[in-house]
Amino acid sequence: MDDLVELLTPILWHTARAQRADAATAEDVVQTAWVRLVERSDSISEPQAVLQWLITTVRREAWQVVRRADRVRPDEDVLDQAAPDGDPGPERSALLTEQQRLLWQHVEQLSARCREILRVIAFAERPDYAAVASALGMPVGSIGPTRGRCLHKLRTSLPSDLRWTV
Repeated sequence: MDDLVELLTPILWHTARAQRADAATAEDVVQTAWVRLVERSDSISEPQAVLQWLITTVRREAWQVVRRADRVRPDEDVLDQAAPDGDPGPERSALLTEQQRLLWQHVEQLSARCREILRVIAFAERPDYAAVASALGMPVGSIGPTRGRCLHKLRTSLPSDLRWTV
């Protein structure tokens, strides 16, 4: 189980973050998903479906938590700390280099589908394309090509920005 947690937690964390959950909320959501998996471990009949179930659970839990938080604090900005999409604030500004900020600005200009795929796949050591496809509602065969197109768009947009240096 330790190996499974170590392997899948980054994917789950980025899945929660893709739903606009802040870092603390993402950690709570991922922990909740792991607890639910342990609670239901006796009913697992398809071990290959565990990743898909975890991603779906994290996604739904994150939606609920973010939706509740939006109702409670409608003016509070829930910015993605891994991918700033506005004014990053002083704490994040101190942590992010100018190049990182510029990179994430370009990522935020991509379509929602591209942002979601890149966040989930970029941080997975060995992404399970079948589970990712199911969680994102895409055919398995389109994950790789879509990822490639998204990365191509990013590679094209960055060099055209005069602020970008390699």
